[in-house]
Amino acid sequence: MAKGTAKGLGPGAPAPGLAARRAAVDVLGHVVHKHRPLDLELDPAGGHPGFRALEAKDRALVRAILGAALRRRSQIETILQSLLDRPVPEKTGRVMDILHVAAAQMLFLDIPDRAAVSLAVDLAAADKRARLYKGLVNGVLRRLGREKDALLALPVDGAAGLPLWLSTRWRDTYGAATFDAILAAQAQEPALDLSVKSDPEGWAERLGGRVVANRSVRLQRKGAVEEFDGFNDGGWWVQDAAAALPARLLGDVSGQRVIDLCAAPGGKTAQLAAAGAQVTALDISEKRLVRVRENLARLGLAADVIAADIRAHEPAEPYDAILLDAPCSATGTMRRHPDVAWTKRPADIATLAALQGELLGRAAGWLRPGGLIVYCTCSLEPEEGEAQIAAFLAATPGYALVPVQAEEIGGLAECITPEGYLRSLPCHFGGGTTPDGGLDGFFAARLRRL
Repeated sequence: MAKGTAKGLGPGAPAPGLAARRAAVDVLGHVVHKHRPLDLELDPAGGHPGFRALEAKDRALVRAILGAALRRRSQIETILQSLLDRPVPEKTGRVMDILHVAAAQMLFLDIPDRAAVSLAVDLAAADKRARLYKGLVNGVLRRLGREKDALLALPVDGAAGLPLWLSTRWRDTYGAATFDAILAAQAQEPALDLSVKSDPEGWAERLGGRVVANRSVRLQRKGAVEEFDGFNDGGWWVQDAAAALPARLLGDVSGQRVIDLCAAPGGKTAQLAAAGAQVTALDISEKRLVRVRENLARLGLAADVIAADIRAHEPAEPYDAILLDAPCSATGTMRRHPDVAWTKRPADIATLAALQGELLGRAAGWLRPGGLIVYCTCSLEPEEGEAQIAAFLAATPGYALVPVQAEEIGGLAECITPEGYLRSLPCHFGGGTTPDGGLDGFFAARLRRL
């Protein structure tokens, strides 16, 4: 059996589409039960071998199935439990994962029920531990097909795409109305945003998109970005419009010495370099920095790239400006990465918040007097944002908050808190309920060393 395939699922079968469903079941299990990030599982170089062996159209199908299965996991779980007389024992192997993959196709994708049911039964038959339950798989899914409308109306304990702990946390933090708006936005597959080196209006016209937040280009196009106009020429890079906002808070950085901390995959490094800064890109992972170097080379931009741990590194002299995109729970990115809801656990937030505080305290000592430091995370959790800055300012004399102004972030006043922080939510910028709206969730605060 190839490394990475699910235990008990055989190495292939002649039925068309079976290999794609097998890969979807395997990857779903790895994400949900082993907390493996979906991006790693679907990495074209080192990801799941069954996925990598598929043709392009089948890889796209697997991505679509997993997107639906993860975005709607709680709802699918509620529906399946209503169809089962008793819980399925763990010793049955991947029965529940097989059911989730089939249900995602039947409920949320344009795939004939009969194909989803037949392939699910075949997968169960090929699993030596699930084999005895193939009749159950067949019966549950056939009933699901008959009662689809009524089952979709069942109330969900929590939220359709979130575990209960996270839905409870967000409702308490943001209130019921904003929580519902976030969920509606996250149910949509987001558009593709690009950051451009220059002339966003020109690039929007060339690529058939529109300019958002003044400088980002938003596209509805699908497909391999490597084939889009301007990729090989280094005219742009992929970066959510919200992710492009924190670097703007440093203002005019032309000629300044700026360090981008936790820099990989390099979108913010590219922004700073394109703005004329003398950039140092630092990240703890040499492997992740390979991508930063590749992106800079394609874009024709320069930066000093360093692999180091912030906690052990010591710069030769202070910097004019610092951007710290701290490691975080990434709960603001679930529009693009629905697996985050299932790979993160409550304890992760406290662990990450402690690390963020340590990194911010360390980095603050590298800033020259009068310089700016922007701290940001792609998290919706206050412990990783507002509470982090409040604690830093209370413990660190000589720093002051510089409030964010709407004109600095393309007029997105709804993304500015009363304190002057940047706090974008998935439901911001048009509500996020259409393919052309919404933003990733980000927090950013700008501080000046006095």
